[in-house]
Amino acid sequence: MAFQLPDLPYDYSALEPHIDTETMKIHHDKHHQGYLDKFNKALENHPELFEKSTEEILANLDQIPEDIRPKVRKAGGGYYHHSLFWEMMSPDGGGEAQGEIAEVINQKWGNFENFKQEFTKQAGTLFGSGWTWLVKTPDNNLEIVSTPNQDSPISQKQRPLLGIDVWEHAYYLKYQNRRPDYINAFWNVVNWEQVEKNYHLPN
Repeated sequence: MAFQLPDLPYDYSALEPHIDTETMKIHHDKHHQGYLDKFNKALENHPELFEKSTEEILANLDQIPEDIRPKVRKAGGGYYHHSLFWEMMSPDGGGEAQGEIAEVINQKWGNFENFKQEFTKQAGTLFGSGWTWLVKTPDNNLEIVSTPNQDSPISQKQRPLLGIDVWEHAYYLKYQNRRPDYINAFWNVVNWEQVEKNYHLPN
């Protein structure tokens, strides 16, 4: 069975004024749908791959047939990342991390503000298109990493906990070329409950 487009867990307008309604519509209905369509197309001659999860596919790219591997890497990554991204934001989000994820962030970076500054810096200085992530490594440490295009941390055996899309389609309608303003706005909608859930998922 082909992969499906997940519904947004909130209305298009729910993240206003930080993420605008029109961007959410285009981002979900056009860009996410586009990655999904290309992902399903890439897999159509290998129906056995539809029996795997997106995570399984991306975590084992070396097992994907070479003729479709680049398309799976890009389109599958785009489909997977956006599916995570919607859940990582919430109209009730923002503020500082809570619970166990807050404790491990503080252990790693000293305090939440240090973590936020480092994450913001990496997202703001990533050249071109891509994502910045808070990940859990195989040895259960936290790291901030950036990936170009739609390359996925899961392909490096890293569990994505929090991510920000810094492709221009994620912010250009509202923020034009002001990526730092978009990143600052993002902190107002981070769904820390979901980040905590992601932290407790197995690697």
